[in-house]
Amino acid sequence: MIGGVECSEVDDTSLTDTTIRFMEPDESELLTELVTAAYGSTYDAEWVYQPEEIARRITAGELISIVGVDAHGQVLGHTALMKESDDSRVLHSGVAVVSEAARGQHLFTQLKSFGANWARSSGYFGLFSEATAAHPFSQKANVDLGAMETGFLIGWIPPTVVNDAALSMNGESKELRRESVALFYLKTNDGHDRPIYAPRRHDRVITELVAATGLRGVVAEADSSTPLPDETEFFVTTKADHNLAIITVTEPGRDFALKITSQMQYLMDHDGRSAVYLDLPLERPGSAIVLDQHDADLPFAFGGIFPNLHVSGDVLRLTALNGVALHPHDISSASDHGRELLEYVLADLDRTGANQI
Repeated sequence: MIGGVECSEVDDTSLTDTTIRFMEPDESELLTELVTAAYGSTYDAEWVYQPEEIARRITAGELISIVGVDAHGQVLGHTALMKESDDSRVLHSGVAVVSEAARGQHLFTQLKSFGANWARSSGYFGLFSEATAAHPFSQKANVDLGAMETGFLIGWIPPTVVNDAALSMNGESKELRRESVALFYLKTNDGHDRPIYAPRRHDRVITELVAATGLRGVVAEADSSTPLPDETEFFVTTKADHNLAIITVTEPGRDFALKITSQMQYLMDHDGRSAVYLDLPLERPGSAIVLDQHDADLPFAFGGIFPNLHVSGDVLRLTALNGVALHPHDISSASDHGRELLEYVLADLDRTGANQI
């Protein structure tokens, strides 16, 4: 689901004489030009370089594109709300890009606030988003709006993604390597009740996340006697430009550990993937049961809670890395809640040995 990490400006002063509005389909080249100026050809969502595809998504209602325009009609920034399916009640917020001329002027905060207000009035439950963890600035904008961290995806961004605002921090050249993202949820309306089955090891952190963020659902204990099917049902999605893969489990079965571990090893050893993420549906008690059964031997670590458009509800996203050099001091957080969650994520990577070097 992730495509278009928020990578914003340092917020120092306020921007005046700027109009925040929706972008029309026939203006789609404005987004392509903005992204190209900031990222060159390295942005991690190919469709932003395709004006016809942008226009199609806006016309179809899949993309709500929001721009900030100055008094001369110049587009200074953009953010998007993306609808993953017709019945989605949670939107994906991303593709946040601010021009060099507008950095340091709170434009990203204004853009996202506009989008959040629209989502609230339109009856959506909330906005999920990802912000780069290479620096805290776009994270701070999310926190200031009331969004809460729900996880960190370590090693998500490949070193080929180069943003002109983040390449050099504090005047010092920064070595290019895999970066991480922080996951955020901004509640806009109350959602329906539903069970969230958390494995015992992660029960405390998931309970705290649900309470802090206002995510829909109530944490419940899975009955260990619940029958499981013989075979685990899953499929694999790859992102070649990120050199990673996502294993999405739709039905956990008794062969879970063997099948998933074998698939992970194939993706790493045969395909050479730098990172493999495992998504388990939180609404299925079998997810908690199989994770409890294989807590000591499953080489995946806690990543966070995030929507997956292929399964109902949210998923527990776990992480396995393949020889990725970790630099914890390079992973930033903009809140006390985020820093505590990041410590948990990094500690679980150490506990599980989920970074195979």
